[in-house]
Amino acid sequence: MVEKFSGATRLAQVRRIQHAAHGLRRGCTHDNILRMPELPDIVVYLEALEQRILEQKLERVRLASPFLLRTVTPSIHDLEGKTVRSLRRLGKRIAIGLENQHWLVLYLMIAGRLHWREPPLRTRSEGAAGEGPACGSDPRPQIRTVLPRRALAAFDFAAGSLVLTEAGSRKRASLHVVEGADGLQALDPGGLETLEAGLDAFAVRLTSENHTLKRALTDPRLFSGIGNAYSDEILHAARLSPVALTQRLSGEGIARLHEATRQTLQEWTERLRLETGGGFPEKVTAFRDGMAVHGRYGKPCPRCGAKVQRIRYADNETNYCAPCQTGGKLLADRALSRLLKQDWPRTLEELEALKRR
Repeated sequence: MVEKFSGATRLAQVRRIQHAAHGLRRGCTHDNILRMPELPDIVVYLEALEQRILEQKLERVRLASPFLLRTVTPSIHDLEGKTVRSLRRLGKRIAIGLENQHWLVLYLMIAGRLHWREPPLRTRSEGAAGEGPACGSDPRPQIRTVLPRRALAAFDFAAGSLVLTEAGSRKRASLHVVEGADGLQALDPGGLETLEAGLDAFAVRLTSENHTLKRALTDPRLFSGIGNAYSDEILHAARLSPVALTQRLSGEGIARLHEATRQTLQEWTERLRLETGGGFPEKVTAFRDGMAVHGRYGKPCPRCGAKVQRIRYADNETNYCAPCQTGGKLLADRALSRLLKQDWPRTLEELEALKRR
């Protein structure tokens, strides 16, 4: 069937394309680009938490909003008084295991961040409205702990508090309380752990669906813990185009991608460890000094000196070096938009909501 367009429709299409191109040329600040913590960030978070809360008793949980908690049972307050027995990464999620196979699972999404605070400052309060001191109780005002600004939740331990904050008006971070291995498994997207997988397993997973390399690397069902930032760095290290299709990649290209994935994630995990220096990671961002292409639009490629290019679609930005990755070809905005429209979810939520196969 041939779709017919009126002159007005064609004019509207042209104007939309011109408007999009103007937006690309005009650019945007880093604040408008996704910056979800990825595998290196989550690993360093977990290592910092291990030093502070492993084998420690969770004394209290404070929630600023009920919308953060996405589960009803078990009750989150049933976990108070239980000891932390293990810590685990599920893709980009942080899982805190407590006694009796209970798990707190934190998903930071884009703007969620963790902070460690020393035993919190306490302020005096008159207690809940309408409540007076019980007979024989201490008549002094009750003591309450105030959540810090922008905090969604705090998990109090004897040594301090783990505080979850989220910037911006769109609250996407989530907290699940689950029980047992099955409950935890239900939250695992099922992506391959690339630091543990050999080349054959990597190749099978990569070519199981025919997507662009950018989409495949950031699909949580396919690969674990890789997002917008490190996928750009991986593809640059592998000298591969972000829009190359997985099932058309040669064996040599797959091997380069596998090696680049492992090296990039290992290198950046070690860099973040050194940067943190035993403290708690407070500067988690997608834009870091030393990155080759991500967040470096218009700046020289550290390998060849050419200007780093970018493609923007929906909530995503891809940075790449044309000489190093596409044979010098600039990826056309219109053609790329059609390709991405077919291959990428329109929003981050759609991508993250993909169910495990």
